[in-house]
Amino acid sequence: MSDPVTKSRKNTTVTAAVILMCLCGGNVFASNEAIDTAKIVQGLDTVWVLLGAFLVFFMQAGFGMVEAGFIRAKNTCNILTKNFLDFCMASLGFFLVGYALMFGDGNAFCGTSGWCLGGLDETANGIPLFAFWLFQAAFCGAAATIVAGGMAERMKFVAYLIYSFFISALIYPIIGHWIWGGGWLFKMGFTDFAGSTVVHTVGGCAALVGTIALKPRKGKYALDGKPNAIPAHSIPLASLGVFILWFGWFGFNAGSTLSVGDGSLIGRIAINTNLAAALGGITAMITVWKRHGKPDLSMAMNGALAGLVAVTAPCAYIDPWAALVIGSIGGYLVVRGVELLDKLRIDDPVGAFPVHGICGIWGTIAVGVFGKESLGLPYNGFAYSGNPMQIGIQMVGIVAVIAFVCVTMGGIFKLIDITVGLRVSDNEEIMGLDISEHGMESYGGFQIFSTM
Repeated sequence: MSDPVTKSRKNTTVTAAVILMCLCGGNVFASNEAIDTAKIVQGLDTVWVLLGAFLVFFMQAGFGMVEAGFIRAKNTCNILTKNFLDFCMASLGFFLVGYALMFGDGNAFCGTSGWCLGGLDETANGIPLFAFWLFQAAFCGAAATIVAGGMAERMKFVAYLIYSFFISALIYPIIGHWIWGGGWLFKMGFTDFAGSTVVHTVGGCAALVGTIALKPRKGKYALDGKPNAIPAHSIPLASLGVFILWFGWFGFNAGSTLSVGDGSLIGRIAINTNLAAALGGITAMITVWKRHGKPDLSMAMNGALAGLVAVTAPCAYIDPWAALVIGSIGGYLVVRGVELLDKLRIDDPVGAFPVHGICGIWGTIAVGVFGKESLGLPYNGFAYSGNPMQIGIQMVGIVAVIAFVCVTMGGIFKLIDITVGLRVSDNEEIMGLDISEHGMESYGGFQIFSTM
């Protein structure tokens, strides 16, 4: 089996040698001191991974803007506070126990060593441990913050902080160990290059469980069950958030190479990421236009995010034409997913489950359909070989992840509800969580109050 990351790391040595020759005027041996090419390679790879970590961290701002724009003005401060504290709680939980559970030596289920990064090697995956930790912590924070949108406008702030710590310290790392830490799914041949399963399916399914537990916002559904539109308060803010997320996704996917290489793998991942997002946005817009008569910008933006989520798992293993198909299907699925939740009376204010859950599942399966053995998969995808082996492996993995998230997060939300309570009171919800939970307003000088 060929590994694209291993190939990339080998090619980094060549890249480093070329850079050294340029810096030394063509004479690599001009100095009396021996040049340690391995250290140069590690330095280049470290800079690349840290750049990816910084871009993924910046995605927190994108999530915040999208979620703030799609909800009502009276809850804007609350959702942004949750997004801000998400990364704080994720950093703490992932440092204390999360990294050890995910990447520490242990068994097929979880790691059992490396608490607080203690006793670990100074390097991990060919780069300094601390750089690798930061990259993985940024991913952990992304998984946690997905849930904020699905449970927006009616969840207690203290309850959210408790949830955020547990998903970052326990749930996400254990699933990460199964797939990226040498666990049982990894050994089976399950493949998720950058996180359609580990990050997005985990966050999306957790959002679904929490949304069901919270029940709909007041006024969302009429007595006959038909959904009432609760308009977004700032489409420009949401648009800015989507552009930030699209930009950050290049670090999310391409940074997951963990090495520079000769640039070919990074280039493949970047073009696949962009094409899937573009076709996701176009397809979602066409779908909602045909079904509802108007080209809805909010749905087109969710379509672009759906394409990004879907291509995250297979981005390193597919050709660009496949990225077009994967993104397009993601864009269609997100529209129908939103409609399905409304039929089921599940109130997801920003479409967290359709975007991250449904399209994360689709991206996981797409690995087994469009992936190529020559690009690093254990088996050729069904589109190339007619062999359903890789699809079968992907299906086993995604079912296991969904079941684990639903059971564990269902238990956590139930315990939170019993102890501190999940949902604010009706009066607090009508007043808005900015004032009732934080005693402040998002837009100073404007009186924001609504009975919706």
